[in-house]
Amino acid sequence: MTRSTLTVDVFLTAAQLRSALEDDVRHGLTTRPKSIPPLWFYDENGSRLFEDITRLPEYYPTRAERRMLIEHAGEIARLAEADTLVELGAGACDKTRLLLDAMRSSGPLNRYIPFDVSDEFLREAAAGLLDEYEGLSVHAVVGDFRQHLNQVPVDGRRLVAFLGGTIGNLVPLDRQRFLFDLNCTMGQQDHLLLGVDLVKDRDTIVAAYDDSAGVTAAFNRNVLSVINNELGANFDPDAFDHVALWNEDDRWIEMRLRSTSDQEVRVAELDLDVRFEKGEDLLTEISAKFDPTQLENELLGSDFVVDAMWGADDGEFLLALAHPYC
Repeated sequence: MTRSTLTVDVFLTAAQLRSALEDDVRHGLTTRPKSIPPLWFYDENGSRLFEDITRLPEYYPTRAERRMLIEHAGEIARLAEADTLVELGAGACDKTRLLLDAMRSSGPLNRYIPFDVSDEFLREAAAGLLDEYEGLSVHAVVGDFRQHLNQVPVDGRRLVAFLGGTIGNLVPLDRQRFLFDLNCTMGQQDHLLLGVDLVKDRDTIVAAYDDSAGVTAAFNRNVLSVINNELGANFDPDAFDHVALWNEDDRWIEMRLRSTSDQEVRVAELDLDVRFEKGEDLLTEISAKFDPTQLENELLGSDFVVDAMWGADDGEFLLALAHPYC
């Protein structure tokens, strides 16, 4: 029996992650409009709240993407002919098994490479796969895809999966830069599997980010608790309303926290005092929605050629398989 193995490379230490938080908070709270990157939603409580969100009746993206993976993972594996799965933003590896099973059924499956910012969470999730996949080499990489894509191992024929619509959290210029940087790390035999949410009616989209039970509101406000806990701030999360707005021009949803009064917040460990006016917004996330033509054009603009798309006719969620142009 061939034993499964686990290797972990750490390119983002706790100290570096703390420094990044400090930089993002200092910059985000001293510019107008104020903003905080969505990376900082995910402490233990934020991760739990997001898992709750994915089970809400209003939140369609997770269910839609999983359904499509169940239906099409076999075809994806046959087209990619990969022996290695790379998963960017692996999280709990929930969707991973669908792809690993399909790859194992269609040919040799040698290695799984989960990539994420959380060392402890990534180790736990990756280790859970070892007993399920005999002989699988799991090579976890702890890093930030804005800095460490070039640290992902390149051996084998790789299927690089970036799922969950996460690419929609990037503005167009940053998406282009990310896709171009990713292309530069990929070989001619590698493939990219990208999951994106599709443009649909406004009410459906807004409801997915402003559920009736208030779970998304708690998730949004939790970023203030993260800043309080990590940087000694004195945000009162209840002094901010959760707001979800559909931006028709840019075709993305915006999650914001809106100050309910004139207030001043102290961030002790940054020696920073921040003034909020009543009605002033703190932007915490964008989530861009796509149509198939737009996505194909963005991929072509970063030297990817689309091999196949699934879900365009349903209009809910889209999976695209592509390979580097050269």
